This record gives sequence, structure tokens and C-alpha cells, in this order.
Amino acid sequence: MSDHLKDMWYFAATSAELPPGKQFRRVILGEPVLVGRTTAGEAFALRDICPHRAVPLSAGRQVETNGQPTIECPYHGWRFGAGDGVCKLMPSLLDDQPYEVDRVRVRRYPAHEANGAVLIFVSANARAPEATIPPPDFGPLPAKPKFVVERVFNATMDNAVVGLMDPAHVPFVHSQWWWRPPSVGLKTKSKNFEPRHRGWAIARHAPSGNSLLYRAVFGGDVTTEILFDLPGYRWEVVENGKGARFVTLTCLTPIDDLSTRITQLTYWTGAPLLNLALPLAPGMAGEFLDQDGRMVDLQNEGLKYQPGMMWIDDIDVQAKWYLKLKKEWAASRAEDRAFVNPLAPATLRWRS
Repeated sequence: MSDHLKDMWYFAATSAELPPGKQFRRVILGEPVLVGRTTAGEAFALRDICPHRAVPLSAGRQVETNGQPTIECPYHGWRFGAGDGVCKLMPSLLDDQPYEVDRVRVRRYPAHEANGAVLIFVSANARAPEATIPPPDFGPLPAKPKFVVERVFNATMDNAVVGLMDPAHVPFVHSQWWWRPPSVGLKTKSKNFEPRHRGWAIARHAPSGNSLLYRAVFGGDVTTEILFDLPGYRWEVVENGKGARFVTLTCLTPIDDLSTRITQLTYWTGAPLLNLALPLAPGMAGEFLDQDGRMVDLQNEGLKYQPGMMWIDDIDVQAKWYLKLKKEWAASRAEDRAFVNPLAPATLRWRS
């Protein structure tokens, strides 16, 4: 279950991580990627290897070359366009050495920045990097998140996604007093699911009655909708009838075959009480992710000896859906056709 989907938009960085004129290295789908921002403020991404002597370009500096923003390799000063990856200058060449500099290039990843997040498009064909699908739409969001929490799980992308959507672990793994106190016990859940885009949604409903946080902040007139979309985005939208809106967007990005970056961006509007919680909220959200991370580490102990896992209905149906969606996406790419969501509306029931 470790095949990574291509021709997809992946979360690369938060906007706050990219001051103008700076760049850094990040491994995404097993490849080194330079994620940067020009002095003019435009986010960009390139393969973080100079084709000359394999030095990371992210260790260099940004300079202007013939009016264009370029990244300069720290080894020999070769300069590559931030916008196209094409080599613009090889300082060692003499005027009588007519080498076609622009024949050399590094892979460019199309970048999209919105709502405080930078996404990059990872094409299946490195020589044809242009995005073939639009960036994901998470609905109306503020310009930037209130806070961001990030962790790296020692898990494949698939295992991380499956753990993210598991509905039955909450009372055992996340039993904080402010979220799901143990005294609540187990309750029967019944949720209506419907296909959406390249994933599915739990149709808008009243949140679980055991959520103390929802009740305290939003009152009784509150609804929630939970959505998942390939390759690994999950977002929950909580609203009340008075204009308050709370969105938690979780982005999963495979680092390599054995580790996955989990980035959670939290937004809200019209909920002033939540502003009072800002000093504590990142720590609380971080502990929530850490609990999942510790469970992943325990799971890895078993997977050393038993590579497979058992899935049952109804709590593991979403995991099966995820694999169906992956299979259909891969087939649509191989057959050069439009993706067709293979899921059908369903009602799932479980106790948690």
C-alpha cells in the first residue's frame, strides 16, 4: 500500500515558512524539493539538485539574472530560473565557448498558494510538469490560519491516511477531558456518507453530543461536515446559525515510503471565544496528533512481524474506499481518461 499518487497537488509548506527571498529543502514523495519565495513574493518549487555536481540548490542564494529571479548554486554559481527551472547563467564559460546554457534545466513543480498554504503539483512525467488538474478547493477560508501544528509520522502514506479516518479509536486514544472524557462511554453512531470530487463527505449533521468543546464555543445550534479528498486531505467544517465557522484542514504529504508529514491548519471566524484559547490551542492540537503518532509507533511494532492488517465493516469501510479511489485514479491516468468516483452513497454505523 505504498504507491504514491502522481498528477496530484500536495501540501508543501505554510506561507509563514517562506519569507521573501528565502528557500529551504523538503523531501516530498522521495524527491528533494526546493520550496522558496522570490523577493517579489511569489512562491516557487524546483528539484533541489543542481544537475552539474548534485549540490542542493537550496543551499544557494536568490539573485536576479537579466531581470528574472534565479537561484544560484553555491558550488559553481550556475543560476536557474525560479519560474521555469531553466539555466540562465554558467559563470565559468568564456565568450568563445558557445555552450547552450538553456539546454540545462532542473525540474519545476507548479506552485499554488492560498489561505496560508503552499501546494505543489507533482506530475507523473517530470518533462511535462504543468498541472493537469486545478488545486483542491477547501471552501471559503480566511487568508491565513490561526495556528498550524505539524508532525512527522513513521508511517506509509496509506497507513497514515487510514489512521486519520478511523472512526472507532477516539474513545481509546483521544480521551482528553475537553474533547471526549472517558465518563461518556461508547455510543452508537450512524453517519450518512456521499461521494464528493475525488473522495467523500460525511453529510452535514449535528456533532457528537460528547464534544464539550463544540457545545461550549458554538452553543446548541451547530452542524459539522467532514470531507476527504485524494491524495490525503481531510477537513472538518463546523458552523452555527450565527455566522461562526471553524475549519480544521489536515494535509498528509508522503516524505518517502516510510514516513509521512502531517500538517494541520486551523481557521475560524465569528468565534471570539476561540481567540481566548489561542495560547493553549496549538499545544492541545499537538497532543492530539502526538497521541496518534504514538499509536502508529506501536502499530509498527506489530507490522514488523505481520505485514497485513484486518479490516471489518463498518468502521474500516472508509479505508477500503480510499484504496478504491487510489486504484481508480491510477487507472484513469494509465488510460488517459477522466477520473470517475467509484463510491456510492452509504450509511455506516459503529459504536465509539
